[in-house]
Amino acid sequence: MKQNIDKLSKEYMRQQLMLTAAVFLVTLMVMQVWYLDLLAPIIVGACFTLVAFVTIGLVWRRVAKQSPESLPTFFTAVSGFRMLLALAVMFVYYLVAGRDKMLPFFLVFMVFYLVSLAHHSIFFARVSNRS
Repeated sequence: MKQNIDKLSKEYMRQQLMLTAAVFLVTLMVMQVWYLDLLAPIIVGACFTLVAFVTIGLVWRRVAKQSPESLPTFFTAVSGFRMLLALAVMFVYYLVAGRDKMLPFFLVFMVFYLVSLAHHSIFFARVSNRS
């Protein structure tokens, strides 16, 4: 069972990395086609997603191995943690970039956030249904 958890954790991180790279490339393409200045929001969104999914994948692996009965609490905590972290990132960006640049940042950041959230929900729903 523990080997399966390691395999699932790596699969979660691999899939999320591919999704993040895809969103990154699509947003870069949109930026180039419409001549938008979105480089900073794209980089911040990608970095946020990378940090979040690596952390979630590693913590999930540890919780699933050591205390599988705590997984429902883990999933609830992850939702809150990710949302608070996203709010903190948006607040810091607001302080650094100012009000005028918040709408493009928010739109780009939300694409990364929602893709990550959808993948997380679908992946772990499938994992939970298997066991």
